[in-house]
Amino acid sequence: EIDGVEIAKPITNKSVRLDKPIRFEKFKEITEIPSNKRKGPIFIEIPLDIQGYPINQLENKKISIKKNILTRSEKSKYIKNSKLIVSLINKASRPSILIGAGVKRDTAIKFQKKLSNLGLPIMLTWNASDRMDSRSKNYFGRPNTWGQRYSNIIIQQSDVLLALGTRLGLQQTGFNWREFLKKGKIVHVDIDKNELDKNHPKTSHKINCDANQLLENILKLKISKKNDWLQYCKEIKKYFPLVEENNYTGKGFISPYDFYYKISKIAKKTDVIIPCSSGGAFTTFNQTFEQKLGQKIINNKALASMGYGLSGAIGAAFANSGKKIIHFEGDGGFTQNLQEYGTVAINKLNIKTFLFCDDGYASIRMTQKNYFKGAYMGCDIKTKLGIPNWEVLFKSWGIKSIKLKKNFINSNDFLKAFNSFGPNIFVVPIDPLQTYFPKITSRVTKEGSMESNPIHNMSPEISEEEKNKFLKFI
Repeated sequence: EIDGVEIAKPITNKSVRLDKPIRFEKFKEITEIPSNKRKGPIFIEIPLDIQGYPINQLENKKISIKKNILTRSEKSKYIKNSKLIVSLINKASRPSILIGAGVKRDTAIKFQKKLSNLGLPIMLTWNASDRMDSRSKNYFGRPNTWGQRYSNIIIQQSDVLLALGTRLGLQQTGFNWREFLKKGKIVHVDIDKNELDKNHPKTSHKINCDANQLLENILKLKISKKNDWLQYCKEIKKYFPLVEENNYTGKGFISPYDFYYKISKIAKKTDVIIPCSSGGAFTTFNQTFEQKLGQKIINNKALASMGYGLSGAIGAAFANSGKKIIHFEGDGGFTQNLQEYGTVAINKLNIKTFLFCDDGYASIRMTQKNYFKGAYMGCDIKTKLGIPNWEVLFKSWGIKSIKLKKNFINSNDFLKAFNSFGPNIFVVPIDPLQTYFPKITSRVTKEGSMESNPIHNMSPEISEEEKNKFLKFI
């Protein structure tokens, strides 16, 4: 009906249509990505006539798995780059490391002890939220346009930043990317050369290689501890809490910040966490949730397509049999593919869904309020957006839903359902007027374009006294 191969081609590593049956060796060749290329999806279209093509039983052949063995010149390149990076860190006064999803989860766990013992601050991107334990002594959060305030303040005061396996997209640097690390040097490591060459933000060193191999080489070298800088970072982190008191939450509703803070305390290190892809339910998770090493947190940050949460949770449940899947979703995003909860029910998947209910699209409603003087349209029930009766809907699949109250964490009914095996729905009542601070605010310029604050300047702004104390190097 449509040319799926051409549609998928711009957003995949490979997009292939099979026009005849192929042997498994050839199929495996199609699915392989060279070690020096960016990892990503492969789209294979298998038409109906090929699916039903009669074939004889093929003899089994032993499939050899290619090992990624570095050549002598490649090894030399990694050694040279690692020495350069360590030299820059050792000469710096305020070096920091930002770890992105290009650093594999297995790599981060393998070197966790060495990373935790480095005498300099380490931060994570949203896509790499599970690469360190939040309790590590040198972990300093997730900087972002919707990041943690203390983390944004710290990264902006670095004089050398090692950006390891992160593309440094606009939400990572802030849309006002010219102000990102304005007084510091950025060492950008990425396997995708296109990301290194995009020139936002401006970087001092562009290193095109595998972040995992480079990290291993770096950790073999002697890295100077920066005790004064680390202590300053700890003071900033201690002063600015994850849950700020400046948010409004109406009576009878649950603060999303309080909710995530409490859930992170009872989530186990073996759990798989699936945040949704956008909106308040997503940003408040990344601002507040305190991860434990061993948890898998699978974000969809690069795409932010509404409806990801449920499909991600289903995939995670099949890929992590027996583990608890903790799934967070906004009611607006959930309506994009809610019919798939039938798949959850019929397969009795161990998914615990927390559904943030604020009667619609909170982020759209907030945009219409802030930039269009409250000219609301199609953003909630009042403006003709259809939202189901959740209790009736889930009952049709034979799943009981529980509406949470403010003290839900002490409820025996909640804890029993949360710790049981199988699907459960927890409806989280969120105030439609809930505020979401801290955040980066934007304004409309005289020319009609949008201009954002740099990421260290989150709203509400901190006092002059606080700026003098905690923004010494900006």
